[in-house]
Amino acid sequence: MFEKLTPGQEIESTIVAINGDTVFIDMSAKSEGVIASSEFADENGNLSVKEGDKIKAFFIGEKNGEMRFTTKIAGNNADDSMLENAFNNHIPVEGHVEKEIKGGYEVTVGGKRGFCPFSQMGFRQKEETSYYVGRTLTFIIQEYRDEGKKLVVSNRAVLEDEHKGKLNGLSQKIAVGSIVTGTIKSLMSFGAFVDIDGFQALLPISEVALERVTDLSKYVQVGQEITAKVINADWAHEKVSVSLKALIADPWETISSKFSKGQKIDGKISRVADFGVFINLDKGIDGLVHQSALGVDRNTNLKKKFSVGQEMSVIIKEIDAENKRISLVPSTSTEQDDNANEYFASHNDDDGDTYNPFAALLKK
Repeated sequence: MFEKLTPGQEIESTIVAINGDTVFIDMSAKSEGVIASSEFADENGNLSVKEGDKIKAFFIGEKNGEMRFTTKIAGNNADDSMLENAFNNHIPVEGHVEKEIKGGYEVTVGGKRGFCPFSQMGFRQKEETSYYVGRTLTFIIQEYRDEGKKLVVSNRAVLEDEHKGKLNGLSQKIAVGSIVTGTIKSLMSFGAFVDIDGFQALLPISEVALERVTDLSKYVQVGQEITAKVINADWAHEKVSVSLKALIADPWETISSKFSKGQKIDGKISRVADFGVFINLDKGIDGLVHQSALGVDRNTNLKKKFSVGQEMSVIIKEIDAENKRISLVPSTSTEQDDNANEYFASHNDDDGDTYNPFAALLKK
């Protein structure tokens, strides 16, 4: 049972029927409220609500025995008492931006003229001042003086409240560990921004793939839909990070089935550091050849002697799967070994298993 309502008071109720131009909402067991259905219709006349939906509305007053409501305080609905109540209760009002004046805009709310400072129009994305003229927008009344003769309104306050409400809703369903779907909006040198239900999350370049990524455009494109895992959610500072890599199986978990101590591998340099070079052995698996094993002087600038993408044959010296480290030492290439073995096999004779180049020369 709703208590006696005052003009401008907000209520939440359920739609019980829709009949032609009228939407009926439940007020109690014995009464119903009415709202013009046009308030829920789009430009084609399609309604955005149905029976059973819960809605919020503002009480206008009683007329011909009906309790009349509106979803927005605006136009002829916005009389003095409703505007004052809207000011006291932080209820949004609809106003028309008439023109640009010194320091801001003249805004008509109901039958009154108000002032909106430039700083209170729009949110984070600022448009040209002329952009707002002629538009009908939603405002919060920040000052109501001299019976409404001095009205100061803010559009920014409305947008900030909407933003906070949206963030609160997103924070309830997007937390660390959540799997989300989003669309790539832009590519930067440090990663990509992903749109997730209207919020811009960051996909760091280090979280795109198991291997080291230098060219992001080879992995993701603007407009591409991706599924990622949330790895950071700092809603207080509006910072959310996601990862594609986190959804890929960790290759280190099966390292023992792929590599073993003493194994010879042909790889490519993935990174050159001051203390050695990293060799890519498989997707997400890099091993280190320490400077001391490279056969160079300790003062050698490795970045001048070695380059990313350069081929290098190595032997696995140690595997530390727990700490995800592989120690390597340089070796001759497997191709060179295969060619040598083929040569030795083709020149083998009855004198023994060991090929003797001097003996071969004497036989000629």
